[in-house]
Amino acid sequence: MERLRAGKEHIRVVESLAGVPAAAWNALAPGEPFLSHEFLSALIDTGCASARTGWRPQILLLEKDNQLAGAMPLFLKSHSYGEYVFDWAWADAYHRHGLQYYPKLLSAVPFTPVTGPRLLAVNDGDRKALVAAALELAGKASSLHVLFPPAAEARLLKEAGMLMRRTVQFHWENAPGEGYADFDDFLSNMTRRRRKNIRQERRRVRDAGVSCRWLRGSEIEARHWEFFERCYRRTYAAHRSSPYLNLEFFRRLGATLPRHCLMILAERAGRPVAATLNIVAGGRLFGRYWGAAEHIPLLHFECCYYQAIEFAIAERLQFFEGGAQGEHKLYRGLMPVETHSAHWLAHPAFAGAVEDYLKREGAGITRYVNELNEHSPFKA
Repeated sequence: MERLRAGKEHIRVVESLAGVPAAAWNALAPGEPFLSHEFLSALIDTGCASARTGWRPQILLLEKDNQLAGAMPLFLKSHSYGEYVFDWAWADAYHRHGLQYYPKLLSAVPFTPVTGPRLLAVNDGDRKALVAAALELAGKASSLHVLFPPAAEARLLKEAGMLMRRTVQFHWENAPGEGYADFDDFLSNMTRRRRKNIRQERRRVRDAGVSCRWLRGSEIEARHWEFFERCYRRTYAAHRSSPYLNLEFFRRLGATLPRHCLMILAERAGRPVAATLNIVAGGRLFGRYWGAAEHIPLLHFECCYYQAIEFAIAERLQFFEGGAQGEHKLYRGLMPVETHSAHWLAHPAFAGAVEDYLKREGAGITRYVNELNEHSPFKA
């Protein structure tokens, strides 16, 4: 356990949340399932986010009078997988100049590109103390990166001298007021061409004999988790990649955060063929993980987007976040939304080069978002 300087505050570094009271931690991030003690502990304790997988926890705990007053999820990374803000080119530039980019220090929810607080505290003074401590800890690495912070935290990070980066995700938003009445009401706001395409895609899935049902909380049984994990693993294998998460994590998620779990199960002739796992919280639906036992054309769009939108409409949810990247989401009603990250590099020359790059990239992001909005699937 390492201790850091933080003025009057006492800050220490831990590699597990096992000794941190869940109630005290969760009080710092109420209504944030991905930042909850249960979610982060599940990632760490099951070995998904561990030194073995290149995610060594270095969690900051800020204490006052022996009480937890602030925290910051940090990980010492030996690679850049599972982040969704890509810095491979920076790592390559370091390597070509004979410098080490890894390890780097990262504040994020592993494998989860969702905007949410990273500086878990009730006032800006404590948040600034956490940033200062993180920068001090980053002195033993090449850099510090804070991914997907909310706007208020992004401003604090910029004031601390970190470089800001913009990226794009695709989110669906319910109609103002009481929301869409149903999926057809949602479609009625789209152009004729997009409305026709979506109906055709959904019809092809139905014609293949596939139907979907929603499972919430305790309705997701052990057999469902086992089937879902097999599908999830199979999908990664099909892309010649290794899955980030394991069955133990999914089981623990279902046991500790059941009220937030939604599984959309696709079946044909009474047999499951695919599933997607979503998280529900604070008027939002977060699309997270997907897998299929066999390939059925267009089933991915049905499970991951259309069923999710139907659920959001039925439950009067305001937003559905479909995850990182994917211009194909635009044509299915998810519109571009800018997200942010903050970066500090210890090497002055590389910090200057990255700053110049981010200025050019930022201008490109503006043009990209404008172009996407010009191709909106919705009526003018």
